[in-house]
Amino acid sequence: MKVTLVVFFDWQGVIHYEFVPRGQTVNKEFYVAVLKHLRVAVRRDRPQLWMNQNWVLHHNNAPAHSSFLVCNFLAKNETTVVPQPPYSPDLSPVDFFLFPNLKSSLKGRRFDTFDEIQKNSTKELFAIPKEAFHKAFQSLQKRWERCVASEGNYFEGEKLE
Repeated sequence: MKVTLVVFFDWQGVIHYEFVPRGQTVNKEFYVAVLKHLRVAVRRDRPQLWMNQNWVLHHNNAPAHSSFLVCNFLAKNETTVVPQPPYSPDLSPVDFFLFPNLKSSLKGRRFDTFDEIQKNSTKELFAIPKEAFHKAFQSLQKRWERCVASEGNYFEGEKLE
């Protein structure tokens, strides 16, 4: 049974999450709907950022994220997007921080239903301490600095943090 979780977070923790319904793919139309939900969550949970229009979106280069429909939606809503270099999971907090944390906490556990997976994944998601999110963004800054210092060249096997 495959379950897909979409999560948006900042240095303070989770802002919005939702599970992709069974049988649904994360296409551009679905992602625009998720972004609408995210905007509501930012307005509600980070009102200062919302009022100052001081929040930015960082997502990867998945086809749904870079589609014309999504880019148009983000432009129309004046959402600043942090660019994600192609083939750089080491610069994506979801890839180097969030999903590894979730996977390690759920590793070896078996669930019989979709609802059990959602319940346990949500529980583990909200069990991640605020300090861990803060540390992840400190790590992101170091990773970006390293990428800039290497002028975007690929480096392998070196500790990034």
